[in-house]
Amino acid sequence: METSTAIGGLLRRAGIAEVRDDTTTRALYSSDASLYRVPPQAVVRPRSIDEVASVLDVCRREGVPLTSRGAGTSLAGNAVGTGVVLDFSRHLGKVLEVDPDVCTARVQPGAVQADVQRAAAPYGLRFGPDPSTHNRCTIGGMIGNNACGARALGYGRTSDNVAALEALTGTGHPLSLPGSDPMLEPLHALVDAHLATIRTEFGRFGRQVSGYALEHLLPENRFDVRKLLIGSEGTLGVLTEATVRLVADSPVRTMVVLGYPDIVTAGHAAPTLLVFGPTACEGLDSRIVDVVRTRRGPGSVPPLPKGAAWLFVELVGNDLDEVRDRAQALEKASGAVDAVHVDDPARAAALWRIREDGSGLSARSPKGLPAHAGWEDAAVPPERVGDYLRDFEALTGTYGITGYPYGHFADGCIHIRLDIPLEMPGLFREFLFAAARLVASYGGSMSGEHGDGRARSELLPLMYSPAALQLFGAVKAVFDPENILNPGVLVDPRPVDVDLRVPAATTIRDGLAFRYPADGGNFTQAVHRCTGVGKCRADTTGVGGVMCPSYLATREEKDSTRGRARALQEMLNGGLVADSWQSKEVHETLDLCLSCKGCASDCPTGVDMATWKSEVLHQTYRGRRRPISHYTLGRLPRWAALASRLPRMVNTLTRVPGVAAAGLTLAGMDRRRTVPAIAPRTFRRWFTETAAQRARTGDPVLLFVDTFTEYFTPEVGIAAVQVLEAAGYRVRITEQQQCCGLTWITTGQLDDARKILGRTVADLFRAGTSIVGLEPSCTAVLRSDTVELLGSEPARVVADHTKTLAELLGDWQPPSLEGTNVVAQPHCHHHAVMGWGTDAALLRNAGAHVKRLGGCCGLAGNFGVERGHYDVSVAVANNALVPAVEAAADDTVVLADGYSCRTQLGDLTDRRGIHLAELLASRLPER
Repeated sequence: METSTAIGGLLRRAGIAEVRDDTTTRALYSSDASLYRVPPQAVVRPRSIDEVASVLDVCRREGVPLTSRGAGTSLAGNAVGTGVVLDFSRHLGKVLEVDPDVCTARVQPGAVQADVQRAAAPYGLRFGPDPSTHNRCTIGGMIGNNACGARALGYGRTSDNVAALEALTGTGHPLSLPGSDPMLEPLHALVDAHLATIRTEFGRFGRQVSGYALEHLLPENRFDVRKLLIGSEGTLGVLTEATVRLVADSPVRTMVVLGYPDIVTAGHAAPTLLVFGPTACEGLDSRIVDVVRTRRGPGSVPPLPKGAAWLFVELVGNDLDEVRDRAQALEKASGAVDAVHVDDPARAAALWRIREDGSGLSARSPKGLPAHAGWEDAAVPPERVGDYLRDFEALTGTYGITGYPYGHFADGCIHIRLDIPLEMPGLFREFLFAAARLVASYGGSMSGEHGDGRARSELLPLMYSPAALQLFGAVKAVFDPENILNPGVLVDPRPVDVDLRVPAATTIRDGLAFRYPADGGNFTQAVHRCTGVGKCRADTTGVGGVMCPSYLATREEKDSTRGRARALQEMLNGGLVADSWQSKEVHETLDLCLSCKGCASDCPTGVDMATWKSEVLHQTYRGRRRPISHYTLGRLPRWAALASRLPRMVNTLTRVPGVAAAGLTLAGMDRRRTVPAIAPRTFRRWFTETAAQRARTGDPVLLFVDTFTEYFTPEVGIAAVQVLEAAGYRVRITEQQQCCGLTWITTGQLDDARKILGRTVADLFRAGTSIVGLEPSCTAVLRSDTVELLGSEPARVVADHTKTLAELLGDWQPPSLEGTNVVAQPHCHHHAVMGWGTDAALLRNAGAHVKRLGGCCGLAGNFGVERGHYDVSVAVANNALVPAVEAAADDTVVLADGYSCRTQLGDLTDRRGIHLAELLASRLPER
């Protein structure tokens, strides 16, 4: 379905370098983080401001709408449009200059907020506003929505932190603000004629973001057109450059967590704390925290005070004693049932991370149903937030819908996603209007920071008078008389309930290989877990994150978790993408998915792209001829078993240059890879031959002998046996070699995988004891995929009994690792399914100094070995793993439990990675 559009051709003829109007790209940009699906005609990634002007000129001549877009994290549908979408994030994202003398930074519109922070940090400065999407949202997007973030109490909104703007109006006229310009003269007349309306309806409280911020045009506010453009959602101009103000960060920072019996009580308390000068005061419902514990383990949430709702309050200052005294006074005045003071930055960061992920974590309601944006951003005067929360809870109860409230309570801004059944005609619209009337009755704003977009623009008549709405249209006409810029938003809005993405999709339940228990067995519901918050576009490797390694390597939207989800969603609604498992666009976006499962833990909405990719491959090739790598790498355990019968001959052949290269080519593998050596003696053979020398007493444990341990690295299994016996265990193995079916799963051979797993589960279930896995990816299969593929009681029992080595060892005192420096590369599946916290604790208890790496090694099973993936595989490794290992001292231990990780290290560096079992065994006393 690859097609070119008419506007795409015109843009190319105008000399625009990057015009994307293929169906894949149009599908990827058809939605942002909102509920809305609006396919564009073309996407342009401008390389210069001159190109931006040229695009605008073509659109104006042809009458084609133009929508500006940054990271596409808009929750209100502000960043989608029917014409041309300008993606500033690819090429126009530079921090051009930091001036520490006047505390400003000059930036391009696509500059990511976190990059601005990094550029300002060496001067002890920061950009104040910090939305929860700070590690991927752009300054242009923040200006478009007048974004605020958790610390708006201390640093203000974006409009309070922008010193100057450069923009193009809808006519292509360049504006430099602040400054005078003849084209702005009509605005003066408008303001003079509507002074009473502007003074009574606008700027009533800090979070009144809905509509145009006309209060800035009042004479007493010096006719500040710059602040008018901030929050205008790309409807008045196209931003080309901004100069933002920077502030000095206070050296002392502490966090007070206050517990309350319920969210309403927390809401009543929040505005009373403003007298203590907090930089942030955020409300959180306990049920969101429960989601984190369920998905990432109990250790993922630091200790919290008693209560069913909390306020996270941040205090800063220059004097430690003064800040602590203020924190104590705040606690006494808070009315909280309990409180915890957090001075440790790492612990505070973990708590703030929960709040930052609120939008994604709340994407499943308390009922376990999909919860949607659309009414996630209402604001009321802060002193009324408790009463509003009470009445809003009553309103949702009337409609039988639920959600988790959270947000900027001291600012009066409440975020919530609701499980409104979108398939019920009219209900979504009816509820939005009822909720809007409630907010208006409190003197509130439909939006408190996300903007109105397509989600709330139609609701503005409930908040503003007809005179104010007419004024909006008149202002729009001054800047954009031909209605080119983001039409359908704010002025002449589209109805709130048209262009919804989810109801248009086809429901798929039958014929699926995986059971999707968390999504009611519904593949459509699973795929729509992706709400578009875009965390997959952020580099979180510095804090141990994995998602999304291929996007970090290519910076292409199609290689992000979100991009892949969008292609699948388009497949299900049969729009731009063919409604077929064989869809070319779907396979194009899935090609560079490493199946690392990083998204399963890192994506706040719980996307599991590895599972979806396996399902697509299964459905695509069922009964059809497969790629050669599916028969070779996808069935590796069988080939390894055959090779182990003649290991010397096989190893000799694979070392002959011509033979090895030919073999790699025939097998669908990249010729730059090496063929791993087969062990001269398998682990099971060693285990049998040494049976008389091992312990016959102790608690029994079944060691799962995976393919890699059995045929390639039996030394890992031998070390594990030594450690387990030292810990008092009696080690057993199954009589026959069993397989988890991992390689069949990742290549979508799920019928065979189910048969293999069925045999393995039956054997492990009969053992009736704890099972310890050594290869993280195989252990993860037993813990998760087994249940989703088989769904049987034995599968659930095996999953519950399967542990990593560190988990099994528990309270065992490991041998001393004092003085040992460790660079650890947790396997992606280990991170995603089991969590690596137990391993970190074991190493810490042993006295090791550990530097934990984030990101993927890039090999990821068969991915990095397959032909066509080598360059991306290496780029992924170079993001975190390779630089860290090369920078490590020679005596540093490189810890890598995953066979893929160790293989990648061997291929790309001169360092050898070892398994945790090998490290511990090397420090055991000799027997």
